Amino acid sequence: MPNIIYNNRFFSGLLYALGKGFLSMSGWKLINTPPAIAKYVVIAAPHTSNWDFPLFMSVVGLLRMKVSFLGKHTLFQGYFGKLFFWLGGIPVDRGTESASEIVDQIIKAFHENDHMILGIAPEGTRSRVKKWKTGFYRIALGAGVPIVPAYLDSATKTIGFGPAFKPGGDMEADLLMLKTFYAGKKAINPANH
Repeated sequence: MPNIIYNNRFFSGLLYALGKGFLSMSGWKLINTPPAIAKYVVIAAPHTSNWDFPLFMSVVGLLRMKVSFLGKHTLFQGYFGKLFFWLGGIPVDRGTESASEIVDQIIKAFHENDHMILGIAPEGTRSRVKKWKTGFYRIALGAGVPIVPAYLDSATKTIGFGPAFKPGGDMEADLLMLKTFYAGKKAINPANH
């Protein structure tokens, strides 16, 4: 996985300082940290605003987490596109790759790496959705890794993590349990939630 910025002492320190500064200036607080395990899928919700990404990336910088994430392939174009690669981004072209191909590629990456954290927004978009995309669940189940729920709550301006959750194969029951964890967490843009 790329993670070039996280492996460089200078850039890792810069990301830490930027993350700490951004959270402080914006009034958001990190209230706990993720479990200390080598491999997991972290899901970030609710995802309703362009501000979600910089807030979660601030936490990544502050905690010096080496995170990979899936992103729309168009984000990786041009000068700023390189930044997304360096931050651990994995471009996905939904027009040419099937969802099962993407899931299989990520499962393979989990098996090939001793340390891997994959961040995914289960809504898949900032717009209102009726149901979550299930790729994160299929990746965690196929790779044999837990899911760690990460959240932001605009009512309290807090960001935090829930306990690691090992998917058991009953997707409907497991997703209901994860969604219950997010109940009461207020999105930045509630109209999209």
